[in-house]
Amino acid sequence: MGRYVARRLLQMIPVFFGTTLLIFLMVHSLPGDPVLAMFGDKGADPATLAAKRHELGLDKSLPEQYFVYMRDMILHLDFGDQIRNGRPVTEVLGDAFPITLQLAALAFVFELTFGLALGIIGGLRAGRLADNAILLFTLLIMSIPVFVLGYIIKMVFAFNLGWISPNVSTVPQWDELIAPAVVLGGLSLAYVARLTRTSMAENLRSDYMRTAVAKGLPKRRIIGVHLMRNSMIPVVTLLGTDLGALMGGAVVTEQIFNIKGIGGIIAESISRREGTTLVGLVTILVLVYLVTSLLIDLLYAVLDPRIRYA
Repeated sequence: MGRYVARRLLQMIPVFFGTTLLIFLMVHSLPGDPVLAMFGDKGADPATLAAKRHELGLDKSLPEQYFVYMRDMILHLDFGDQIRNGRPVTEVLGDAFPITLQLAALAFVFELTFGLALGIIGGLRAGRLADNAILLFTLLIMSIPVFVLGYIIKMVFAFNLGWISPNVSTVPQWDELIAPAVVLGGLSLAYVARLTRTSMAENLRSDYMRTAVAKGLPKRRIIGVHLMRNSMIPVVTLLGTDLGALMGGAVVTEQIFNIKGIGGIIAESISRREGTTLVGLVTILVLVYLVTSLLIDLLYAVLDPRIRYA
């Protein structure tokens, strides 16, 4: 196991550098001049613009900029400064990351709890009324775009019923994030429910399930140990990758509910062409993806004893 973890950690190094390089090149290929945008409609003389570009290091070639960025990030955990106000990106991350982490954690718990519950009910009652109702419900959720679902929940529960606030406060409380978490985790809930239902329905017909029944094992043990553990492997894969997707996919949800998290700052950075901020935020999301993928691979061995890592 230790050798496998070490090998996976070594494999993460080229993946990390490759993804950050692609992100860096994509961000710096965005149209527009961030320095020119700093001065707005007033503009500035060419000498001032050139001096500002030199101060920010934007007059260097892209390979030089990438090298300086990676050197400062690896050696000093320095993601640079925002162009428009000079604020360190690490401070921006420190303010935005906990909020998005709260939102993603709440959405993850929501999709995990209700997605697994619906999937288990549908899998155990495959072909019956409850199963068909769950399939219809999840299909409906999957067919509604996130921004439409967000505005529907906001209109109904905030403006019509007055049960929630239309916008989240700057330092949100957990109860304020319930509605955004439902919007963010709704689509994933449908996928988790369907995948759990399909996996359980298939495993119910397997040979080891018939053997467990023939041995006279209690029904609770058959379902809880034999059926659930083997059915959860594909679901765990989806949940693991979805944890990073929830954080990166919060852009629309955070815009709708005016949440000052990573998603909102990413959208703002794209519109303002804040390349340094954007690269720093996405780099953190890449690290989240890499770590969660490693943890999910290690969890496979817990769920299925047949899986062994050399």
